Amino acid sequence: MIHSLDNLNRVTAGDFAAAVGDTFELAPWVAEAAAARRPFATVTALHDAMMGAVRAAPRERQLAFVCGHPDLAGKAARAGVLTEDSQHEQASVGLDALSEEEFARFHRLNDAYKAKFGFPFIVCVRRHTRDSILAQFERRLRHDAATEFATALQEIFFITRLRLAAKVTGEGMPRVNGRLSTHVLDTHAGRPAVGIAIELYEFAGERAHRIATATTNADGRTDAPLIGGRPLPIGRYELRFAVGDHFRSRGIEQGDPPFLDIVPLRFSIAEPEGHYHVPLLCTPWSYSTYRGS
Repeated sequence: MIHSLDNLNRVTAGDFAAAVGDTFELAPWVAEAAAARRPFATVTALHDAMMGAVRAAPRERQLAFVCGHPDLAGKAARAGVLTEDSQHEQASVGLDALSEEEFARFHRLNDAYKAKFGFPFIVCVRRHTRDSILAQFERRLRHDAATEFATALQEIFFITRLRLAAKVTGEGMPRVNGRLSTHVLDTHAGRPAVGIAIELYEFAGERAHRIATATTNADGRTDAPLIGGRPLPIGRYELRFAVGDHFRSRGIEQGDPPFLDIVPLRFSIAEPEGHYHVPLLCTPWSYSTYRGS
């Protein structure tokens, strides 16, 4: 159910906590503390107040809260006993469909992490690809305890900001989504390239799987972003442009087979809430790109 910020500012403290209390994993006390700080001018201010309640809590309560989060791809996930939000979040990056080998790797990392820090590894999975999550695991295992606890709280900030943005509407929505777009310019003709088939792939290790397809319109752009309306998962990607068909349709002599057929552009995303514009400028014999806006 979606709630308006105006209504949340007016309802009883109990109704407020009932509406947004599950935003913070198994911790309704966070919403109860934030209710006392109403009214909120923006949804961002509401989220800041809820995170402020966590940061102001005694260390013992903070630790209990962090420990209430499930392992990534752990036994609870396989048993189907996660909260609904956690279940959907882990499924969004395929953590509910791991091979036995992948599950064993996550299990080993979870155990190593908890043995060192005493609480589960927490990451906002919707801001990452599976490769990026594993890289985070390896990197964060090198942290000291204080640094890692602060990192866990920051990841909870990202997780709950996304959850709250999905539950509440109103002024000052937090920025939670990114955008990946492209366009193709036929520099041989000096105009946008129309009708180019585009495929977007995401890498897992050295394997790439296709996650989007599109065709350029009269402006040489796609009708919608290749990724939009959600965070851009941190990771490695490749765009593939079928330029050979385009120049063939224009009657341009390219050789047989053509010098350029499918043009691949491999790039990485590091800013989940950013805008990545990855265009292609091409002739039958050359191409270039850049990060645009």
